[in-house]
Amino acid sequence: VVAFMNSRVGQYLDDHPFVALSLLMFIAVSAIPVAFFLIFVVTTAIMACIGVIVMEGVVIAIGGIALLCVLCGLGALSLGVSGVLSVCYVVLSTLVNSWCASRGQIRKQEVNGSLPQKSPSVLDLSANNGKNE
Repeated sequence: VVAFMNSRVGQYLDDHPFVALSLLMFIAVSAIPVAFFLIFVVTTAIMACIGVIVMEGVVIAIGGIALLCVLCGLGALSLGVSGVLSVCYVVLSTLVNSWCASRGQIRKQEVNGSLPQKSPSVLDLSANNGKNE
């Protein structure tokens, strides 16, 4: 208090008692509205935190349900794609194996001499060209 009264503001208020009384009355009267405002701010902040927590919980729950739906869809899609790829693999491997087996039998028969080799001669090519025209 002594430091305040020795300052310029304190000396001014000491020289002007009406201004000091007006300032004191303003501070006293404004304390009630300021207190109500601070209570309102604290209450609003608490309600906002509770509301944010509830809203965050709702948003997380909705997001979790959406994620579950997306993951179930991706699981079904991956099962379908893996089934198609498995069928394609089995079909292609069967075709390749039968093709290789038939080529192997043809080669064995060519080596044994039971099948004549199919090498087109020049005369055959000219005869085929004449037929196509």
